[in-house]
Amino acid sequence: MMNKTTKWILWSVLLVFLIIYPLVFGIYYTNVFVTFAIAALYAVAIQMLLGFTGFLSFGHAMYFGVGAYGTAIALVHIKGLPLIVSVLFGFASALLLALVMAPLVVRLSVTAFAMIHMAFGMLAYTLALKLRNITGGEDGIGAFPIPPLRIPGVFSIDMTDPTNFYYFAMVILGVSIWILWFVTKTPFGCLMVGIRDNANRIDYLGFKLPQTKAVLYLLVGGFAGIAGSIFALFQNLISAMELYIMHSFIQIMQIMVGGIGSFFGPILGAGVFAVLEELTSRYTQRVELVIGLILILVIMYFPTGLIGMYHHFKTRFFTRQAD
Repeated sequence: MMNKTTKWILWSVLLVFLIIYPLVFGIYYTNVFVTFAIAALYAVAIQMLLGFTGFLSFGHAMYFGVGAYGTAIALVHIKGLPLIVSVLFGFASALLLALVMAPLVVRLSVTAFAMIHMAFGMLAYTLALKLRNITGGEDGIGAFPIPPLRIPGVFSIDMTDPTNFYYFAMVILGVSIWILWFVTKTPFGCLMVGIRDNANRIDYLGFKLPQTKAVLYLLVGGFAGIAGSIFALFQNLISAMELYIMHSFIQIMQIMVGGIGSFFGPILGAGVFAVLEELTSRYTQRVELVIGLILILVIMYFPTGLIGMYHHFKTRFFTRQAD
């Protein structure tokens, strides 16, 4: 176990790294890092369901997409909308959808939970294609105004500048990931793990399972919406493809590669996918094939993911040292 001093040093190094990153690596790799950070928050939100509660969602892309559409539509139709408020529109849109879905899904078994999310995910994708007057159909919504980060009379920061947007995105995404991490360290986080390990025992202890699952469901839906909102602002474009079912599968693969059951597993998995995509795209267009092969190798030899592999070798190392 690391002591507090070591942890503070590591967090300080990470903070300095994030601050100097765009100055050292330039605009292109800064944009790559923002894409990774968005994927990391989205994957962590799914991990809160899968790794900590044991419920797999094949349709969580609908919350990501609805959050993105909520921000884009608000910026198109509301003149002078502040930047932070536009992100809150994305969060609120995803949260509202989760509020509608929660009474239906929280009472389902694990298998039914996964299947019904697949069905509703495809329904959301189809609606996004058909409701062209609202969503733009296949063309999506693009070129909407990106408001500056402004406090009247104090400062106004242009968010169309990639470096400025990087710092804004890192704060929003970093705080969101920290909030989800903090939840796992609370009694509610212990309750989540208890539901995963033995739901009947949690029920016998007097906790209301559907209501507990509903609170978690609203939480992960809302934060997936924040990831979608930042994505829409970053790309200045949102289309129905962000609601497609494959957009859910990719994050699940990231979780599996990083490590199911570990909070930081999805972040590691998102980083691995970002690096693989960047490297393999230079030599071949078959990025999905390479990622698929990596996933197969992980499942065959290290089903607990890279985090599990790290703990495995760490345990073996200390066991040999003890001998």
